[in-house]
Amino acid sequence: MTIIRAHGVDSLPVDISTLKLTDEQFYQLCVTNPEQPLELTDQGVLIVMSPVGGGSGKRELKLGSQLCVWNENTELGETFSSSTIFKLPLGSQRSPDAAWVEISRWNALTPEQQEKFPPIAPDFVIELRSVTDSLTELQAKMREYIANGVRLGWLVNPQDQQVEIYRIDRSIEILQSPSTVSGENVLPGFVLNLAKIW
Repeated sequence: MTIIRAHGVDSLPVDISTLKLTDEQFYQLCVTNPEQPLELTDQGVLIVMSPVGGGSGKRELKLGSQLCVWNENTELGETFSSSTIFKLPLGSQRSPDAAWVEISRWNALTPEQQEKFPPIAPDFVIELRSVTDSLTELQAKMREYIANGVRLGWLVNPQDQQVEIYRIDRSIEILQSPSTVSGENVLPGFVLNLAKIW
């Protein structure tokens, strides 16, 4: 059981194996519990995620800040932190550790869509495995991103010093202890420096 606050209630015990929520209920639950990372499956099942420790938080910021600096220089899109939840086309609502959306796709959303949980699949996502994360669950999440239209995804796994690269209509590529990873044609000119992540 996890304790989650709901409107007008001090605390609500939640059995995440049976709770199913509508989009609006999920949005309101997230707004009411900003300190608790939450996601929603395409079946409407709530996922309560563990907060990360100092090591993972440090690595996450280093990854996201490199993406942000590249985007500030190129102005090709918008970057998003791990606090951003995206409503994906196939129904799930997920929050990658870092994400990027190409500018014309972002600008096609209404101001209200941009302000709430954007109903769009990012063009690019990064997931960083923390010491408490299940690798198989993260790999399933990466496949879900690709199935929803994410063009490029990186699963950064410091425990094994690996980066798994996910692309549409291609096999997963696994790099062992790379010092850098290229953003390819999705993020032209972006090269992620992994030296300080390992």
